[in-house]
Amino acid sequence: MESHRYSAVEPLFPVWPENLPDATLFLGIHPSHQSTTRWDRKKSFGTIMFSSQRQLKMPRKMFVIFGASNILWMVFTVSQAFKIETFPENKIVAQIGDVVSLTCRTTGCELPSFSWRTHLDSPLNGQVRNEGSNSTLTMDPVGFRNEYSYLCTAICGSEKREKGIQVEIYSFPKDPEIHLSGPLEVGKPVTVTCLVPDVYPFDRLEMNLLKGNHLLQNKDFVEPMERKSLETKSLEVTFTPTNEDIGKALVCQAKLHIDEIDFKPKERETTKKLQVYISPKNTVISVNPSTRLQEGGSVTMTCSSEGLPAPQIFWSKKLDNGNLQLLSGNSTLTLIAMRTEDSGIYVCEGVNQVGKNGKEVELIVQEKPFTVEISPGPQIVAQIGDSVVLTCGVTGCESPSFTWRTQVDSPLSGKVKTEGSKSTLTLSPVGFENEHSYLCTVTCGRKKVEKGIKVDLYSFPRDPEIEMSGLPVNGNPVTISCRVPNVYPSDRLEIELLKGESIIGNKNFLENIDKKYLETESLDMTFIPTTEDTGTVLVCLAKLHIDEMEFEPKQRQSTQTLYVNVAPRDTTILVSPSSILEEGSSVNMTCSSNGLPAPKILWSRQLNNGHLQPLSENSTLTLTSTKMEDSGVYVCEGINQAGIDRKEVELIIQVAPKDIQLTAFPSESVKEGDTVIISCTCGNVPKTWIILKKKAETGDTVLQSRDGAYTIHKVQLEDAGVYECESKNEVGLQLRSLTLDVKGRGNYQDYFSPELLVLYCSSSLIIPAIGMIIYFARRANMKGSYSLVEAQKSKV
Repeated sequence: MESHRYSAVEPLFPVWPENLPDATLFLGIHPSHQSTTRWDRKKSFGTIMFSSQRQLKMPRKMFVIFGASNILWMVFTVSQAFKIETFPENKIVAQIGDVVSLTCRTTGCELPSFSWRTHLDSPLNGQVRNEGSNSTLTMDPVGFRNEYSYLCTAICGSEKREKGIQVEIYSFPKDPEIHLSGPLEVGKPVTVTCLVPDVYPFDRLEMNLLKGNHLLQNKDFVEPMERKSLETKSLEVTFTPTNEDIGKALVCQAKLHIDEIDFKPKERETTKKLQVYISPKNTVISVNPSTRLQEGGSVTMTCSSEGLPAPQIFWSKKLDNGNLQLLSGNSTLTLIAMRTEDSGIYVCEGVNQVGKNGKEVELIVQEKPFTVEISPGPQIVAQIGDSVVLTCGVTGCESPSFTWRTQVDSPLSGKVKTEGSKSTLTLSPVGFENEHSYLCTVTCGRKKVEKGIKVDLYSFPRDPEIEMSGLPVNGNPVTISCRVPNVYPSDRLEIELLKGESIIGNKNFLENIDKKYLETESLDMTFIPTTEDTGTVLVCLAKLHIDEMEFEPKQRQSTQTLYVNVAPRDTTILVSPSSILEEGSSVNMTCSSNGLPAPKILWSRQLNNGHLQPLSENSTLTLTSTKMEDSGVYVCEGINQAGIDRKEVELIIQVAPKDIQLTAFPSESVKEGDTVIISCTCGNVPKTWIILKKKAETGDTVLQSRDGAYTIHKVQLEDAGVYECESKNEVGLQLRSLTLDVKGRGNYQDYFSPELLVLYCSSSLIIPAIGMIIYFARRANMKGSYSLVEAQKSKV
């Protein structure tokens, strides 16, 4: 297959892309044919048609294929000989930096093997990918290292096929660039440079530079290339702009002549509109009202200048060193409130991109007289801690300068603020460091004027304070203190203390002269209040005698009404029905006390340790369903601010005797000659009388007992019988009895033996001792106290 410029259809492997309609089948036709084959499978016959740049002549007449079966095409394809194709066919021209893919495809072989190489056996500088009957060589990005002829070799069994593709590269990425050596100024030569960046191969480049429709210069770059590289080529032209060039454009055209290949763009151009300038000239200044002015006046100066583009106007003032001080960027400069230092040379300049032109004018400012006033006046009286503002004002001077100082050159200790023709010195808060004469100096031009003001201070900020050493109590001395806080100057202070209309104290503080600090002065007086003083008004009057100072108030006073207190007294307690009660009954205890103000009543109970247990703040204390435990001392206190008065009452709760126990020790059955103790006890009842009796038909016999115990030594038969214990108090009584059985000696003649004699003798001593121990133990557990029967009650 020597040439691919033929007029017949090559039997290539059919391609059926998945995304095409079922009714269309594309056959692999060589790209140079630029033809399309379409097969309609939905009809009973198909037609193969070609269209190309030239009419293809079929070696045979056009044929018609009946049926839409793919099997026929497969049979047709398999029957073809082993062939190789490349895409693109012979040559590809690529822009440097792009991605280029070379494809090698075979027909007539199911599993071909592929290999790629350059004709000089240089590195491929690409990535190979094989898929079935296709092999692709991708160069990403393509560059000088890829400008070769590439050979694709396909092997199918013992057969081998080769096909070559020539890769040529170029670079023509951007439009030309136009550069000027400077701004275009009428009458001044300028150089125009036209640049074509990163071009390859530059020996095919042609450049044209036009001004409007006029060709300024043409250039071909036919010199041989020594090496493969990207080059930036330029074309330079020098010309002199004129007024006629205004509105025209410069055009730079670049053409890359590679006719045998098809790429775009082959031609690029850049247009730049000409901006022609005219340097400023004919600058003129007008001054209104005049170049000679009086201090405080105003002047307006207007400047104009010709040029293209229109010049921008700048106003400056020429300094003593010759430098210019920029003032404004407007054509009109207005100066107000002129001062003598504003005199001088003013310069106007018209400036544009290509030049500038200036003009000068001299202004002369003459001085004028001015006056200075200071307020609030030559003297100000200020309260320490207040804010004081001293104001210095100027008339007849538009731009004065101010300075403040003290007459003795002390620190100002204040804040200065200047606005126009007024300056203020703020002393906040004013203090001792500000008690000076202040001077305000005003400079206007070359003149100075000075004014002074004296600041005097005082402190009399609050009314006097009346304090007492304690509550005024009838008959008790009390000290009254009249205090004047933070006063200055204290040597001018006088304090008077009045009770009603009577002066009870007066004091002057002349000893504090020349002291510069705040003082708290006081007047103390002691007197004995009486009840007649209640309602009397105490007056503390303070006067600050500074007649030469104008301030208010110069005197202050405080008042306080006396309320004389009377300590509680004559405290009484009324108990109803009585302070001695039976258990379970109720009692009301009412307390009253006299005093001023009326005393507050507080009921308490005195505990065993002497402390008081608060019970109630009512005047009446009520106890209901009393118990023996409620017995004790109750205290009533009358309390007010002046003191305390107290009264006590003892409450006794009586309980009828109960829990009587009558016992015989060692037993209720004893032997003749034994010792027996008969004991009677009553639990937890105070003040109870206990009477032991022996019952008999002839009459009861009262036994002489001690603490409820009766001892019978060497008991006899006649001691047997019934014994009774009677326990009673004011509330009631309770009885208990027992029977003592005494055995005679004859009934127990064999009982006594010499060995037992000693035992009985010992028992006679031990048993009373044990009885006494039991007695005292029981007594220790009882609440209250016992009252044994009197001697006359225990007589037998």
